[in-house]
Amino acid sequence: MNDCLFCKIIAGEIPSDKVYEDEQVLVFKDINPHADVHLLMVPKQHIVSLDELGPEHDDVMAYMMRTLPRIAKDHGLDDGFRTIINTGKGGGQVVFHLHIHLLGGKNLPGFG
Repeated sequence: MNDCLFCKIIAGEIPSDKVYEDEQVLVFKDINPHADVHLLMVPKQHIVSLDELGPEHDDVMAYMMRTLPRIAKDHGLDDGFRTIINTGKGGGQVVFHLHIHLLGGKNLPGFG
């Protein structure tokens, strides 16, 4: 994982605009936002993608899903939000460390 961008951000080797951190996840602002609020939630454990999930990841994935609504509300997204997980090169994944995009706000782009 020495060349993983998100592992380096988690380790503090690369700066980020961090908005939340605990023992399991780090949440920071996307450097190329596509909405008024565009955050990335990454597990501190290196997991390549959804394709790489095993039963040993159940707890961290459930934790991430339960934490996302709280983070969204903390950023003023009381009326709803969008989550996106790109999986694999063909699914648009660019950084191969599982991450969830949290998007919302009045300028939320549509699909299509």
